[in-house]
Amino acid sequence: MSTTEPTEEQAERPEDIKAVPVRHPGRWIAAAVVLLIAASIVRSVITDKHFGWHYVGQYLFDSRILHGVLVTIELTVASMAIGIVLGIVLAVMRLSPNPIVSGASWLYIWFFRGTPLLVQILFWYNIAALFPTISLGIPFGPAIIHGHANQVITAFLAALIALSLNEGAYMAEIVRAGIISVPEGQTEAAQSLGMSRLQTMRLIVLPQSMRVILPPTGNETISMLKNTSLISVTAYAELLYSVQEIYDVNFQVIPLLIVASIWYLVLTSILYVGQHFIERRYGRGFSRTERGRMMERWLSFRHGY
Repeated sequence: MSTTEPTEEQAERPEDIKAVPVRHPGRWIAAAVVLLIAASIVRSVITDKHFGWHYVGQYLFDSRILHGVLVTIELTVASMAIGIVLGIVLAVMRLSPNPIVSGASWLYIWFFRGTPLLVQILFWYNIAALFPTISLGIPFGPAIIHGHANQVITAFLAALIALSLNEGAYMAEIVRAGIISVPEGQTEAAQSLGMSRLQTMRLIVLPQSMRVILPPTGNETISMLKNTSLISVTAYAELLYSVQEIYDVNFQVIPLLIVASIWYLVLTSILYVGQHFIERRYGRGFSRTERGRMMERWLSFRHGY
């Protein structure tokens, strides 16, 4: 019976490598800590009687709360619509070669981005202290609208003006970022075809800049929805003030604030879903790196870097 001797090549061959998965005990420890903290918070929220969950259920669909929700939606939609239109106009003015037009747009943006929104709301709400009577019409000509400021500028109109003017300043920078993201060759090609500056902006530049403008506009809409809560200082019955009116009577502050938070979360969640589909729709054709650069550029305009 013969045995086969291993060849020299077989003898020198190294043993097969046994792959051992890399252990990450830190990840498991971190996950366990997070789950423990989360379970502790959930248990506290459920068992603590001070949260008053029966009051939350009682007032969640109260008619006064629902009216406040509708007012909040109305203010958000109207203010964003006006702010977007105003932002487009201001962005075009900012990019104008005319220094007076460009300077006026810069001054507007500087002022409304540099002062707190709450201060602007209070200013418009108390405009009668500065202008007891308001006259609107042709400059240096006849007045078309004339009346007492408290009658002309109602609480709703004061809130709408403040939110719209403030949003217009931020939207102007967003639109400007979108406009300058379009290659200059597009503008030069349109001008070579005999298009005016307005035609080039309306037909060539703005449609292409939408993929840059729309995603951050979704963020601004969500911010606008939450900023409407500042209107409560003017005693106008939006969502937060409606909640305050109720807990001023029954003293259930925490449960009513939870009701307001639930409604804000519901509304912002709906906007988040819409923003996701908008970003996916207008982000087609961009790599992840390019989308990151667009967002960085928008943030630089948003925060004035």
